[in-house]
Parts: sequence; structure tokens; C-alpha cells
Amino acid sequence: MKNSLHTIPTLTLASGVTLQDVVIAYTTMGDLAPDGSNAVLLTHGYTSGHDMALPGSNAVEGSWCEIVGPGKPIDTEQFFVVCPNMLGSSYGSTNAASINPATGSPYGSSFPDITLGDIVETQRSLVDALGVKKLVAVVGPSFGGFQAFQWAISYPDFVDGIAALTSAPFCPAADVAGIEKRLSSDPNWNGGNYYAGLGVKPTLAKMRSETLKVFGIDAVLEQQFPDAVERDTEIVRLADKWAEKFDANSMLILMKAASAFDVRPRLGNIKAHVFFALSSTDRLFPPTLSDEVMQALAHADVAAEYHQIESRFGHFASGVDAKKWSELLRTFMARLT
Repeated sequence: MKNSLHTIPTLTLASGVTLQDVVIAYTTMGDLAPDGSNAVLLTHGYTSGHDMALPGSNAVEGSWCEIVGPGKPIDTEQFFVVCPNMLGSSYGSTNAASINPATGSPYGSSFPDITLGDIVETQRSLVDALGVKKLVAVVGPSFGGFQAFQWAISYPDFVDGIAALTSAPFCPAADVAGIEKRLSSDPNWNGGNYYAGLGVKPTLAKMRSETLKVFGIDAVLEQQFPDAVERDTEIVRLADKWAEKFDANSMLILMKAASAFDVRPRLGNIKAHVFFALSSTDRLFPPTLSDEVMQALAHADVAAEYHQIESRFGHFASGVDAKKWSELLRTFMARLT
């Protein structure tokens, strides 16, 4: 596994705003074929990063270490896997905490609004620089699934297949105002320009604890921590650890992008085969979405298959319950190649 940085000298966003010296952090696994045709793009979730295939990853969806690697469904002995950190995220890519070359200070609240299309454009720049000539598949959970759908629409002739887990071609709920209100209640928020002060980590950690519970963390930790008090203590520890690395402004930047994401009117652009899966207990992307999404794909004449992951782990199902669906992904990947 190799960690690297890709720099884009000038990036013009969908809004028309131009960013200079944009950096995208990324991880690669495996080797690119001489003809550049064996690449798989692995896309991470909202508050996760490009370490999502590592054991112990902070990914809300759970580590994908059982899905990606030698001999695994996304086999790094066969595929060249690229996992980029999203533009606007907090794990090495350009975001609000990054230094604005024009001012010499962090962007803070001046960081411009971005779209899923902008995120995909940075990834296209990256794979082009790596010598990738096409993508066998774009695969990811949650926000990563948004990116997969966006890739299939933005570059229909470049992508053979996409796999979107615990996701959809639109965002069912994006409470930007609620997140902003919660963060602004922190006395150190300063309109999002808190980098010279104490920051807002206590508030961020509390928000993380609540999100983990909504996503199903109690079920994930129940066996290891059967006592509810001990389990709550562990949840607080996990949230505090995450808040040490993730930037509060990234929550807003990426949630704004999600709130504007809805590619249903453009599904007819898709030429890729679609693998779509939802968790039976996911509260964020409930399985009741399946009929709507599959009917929309069928109406757009998109070749698609749906799988329900029977899991008690909610939004964590794609990683924590990988064994229940990953062999289906292996079969899907085999058909693409």
C-alpha cells in the first residue's frame, strides 16, 4: 500500500470559482497493467478517508479490509486500486483547514462550495496522472456511492461498472442547517474561522457520538462491550479519537455537496453496469429506497442488480458484515473483466 499526494495547479469548480494548487491525498494497492486497463477506484464515505481498506479504519461504514486486498473480492493481485481522499475532506486533501495560497492563512469559512462533480473532476485528474486508461469499476459505500454514480454520469465511457453500497443516486436527507447550528453553538466557532483558537473539538466529538449511534454502533460493539455503560464509554472514546483528526468545516463542505446531489434526471447517461446494495437495518439509506432506485435505473435502461444485506449493523453493514455480500461483488467484478 502506497500513500501519495497529487497536485492540481488550477481547478475551476462548477460554481466558477478557481482554486490554486489543489492537493488530493490518495492510496494505491496493486500494480497498474501496462495498458492502464485494470484500475478500480475505491471511494470513501462522508467522514471517512483513504484508509478505508485498512484494518481499524475510522470509516463509519467499518473497515473494508475484508473486501480489498490480495485474493479478496477486489483482488489487488488482479486490480490496481486507487483510493483518493475527497476534495474538502480532512485527511490530506485540500479543505478549509488548508492554507489559501492567496492569503497565507487557512481558508476557513471562505472555502468555496463544491459539488460531487467537482470531487469527481479531481479524481479524474488523479487517475489520468497515474496512467489509468479506464476504470473497471468505481466502488464505495454511502458518500462513496454518490461518487460512484457521479462517475458513471460524468464519464460514461470511462467506467465499466459501479458498486454503490448503503447509498443512492440522490441524498435522502442532508441537514446542513442543523449541522451549522450545532457547530455555531460552540463558543469557539467564530463563523468557521477557529484555526487560531481552541477549535470546536468537544462539540464535534459529541456530534460524532450521536451519529455513530444513529448508524448502528451499539450493535457493532455489543458483543465486545455487553454492558451499556462500558459501551457508551467506548463510543465516546471513538468519537474523541475521530474529532482529533477531522475538521468541523469539512462536515459542512461535504454535507452541502451532498444536499445538492441528485442525479436521477441524468441516469440515462449511465453506460456502466450497476451493483446496488442496501442494509436491512440502515436508518440513513433504508431498504425501502430499493424499489424507487431500481425502477429509476430500469426506466433509464441501465443494467443494474440489487442486493439486500441482511444485517443488524445498520449503516455499518458494508464493512462489518462484508462476508454477507462481498462474494456477490467478486462475481460482479468477474463479469466486468
